[in-house]
Amino acid sequence: MKIIGLDVGSKTIGVAVSDALGWTAQGLTTLYWNEDDIHSADESLSEIIKEHDIGKAIIGLPKNMNGTIGERGEASIRFAEYMEETFKIPTVLWDERLTTMAAERVLLEADMSRKKRKKVIDKMAAVMILQGYLDKK
Repeated sequence: MKIIGLDVGSKTIGVAVSDALGWTAQGLTTLYWNEDDIHSADESLSEIIKEHDIGKAIIGLPKNMNGTIGERGEASIRFAEYMEETFKIPTVLWDERLTTMAAERVLLEADMSRKKRKKVIDKMAAVMILQGYLDKK
């Protein structure tokens, strides 16, 4: 059973998938979706879940620096509940504070252009969310 990691934004969802043993996270893709239509990513997510035999989802929970849950965090909680209901897989919300900043730093150190960074930042954040979860368990 593999695990999917998701960095859910208002317009994109970064996607990472673990190896079968649950040791490493690999970036898979960035899905474009409309947060106002929660079903807009269903087809793509369904294909990924089936193709990779996904048994669990780790969803980034963006907390404020003081640990409170803001508007983006509430949106992630709603999305996690939706994932469980729609795809019948358990979800875990994972504190993602600073993952996007860390991903940006890695890509800057790799001397990637701003245009290229914009295309992969969400996928890289999903890798960091999932790898953090895998390392902890």
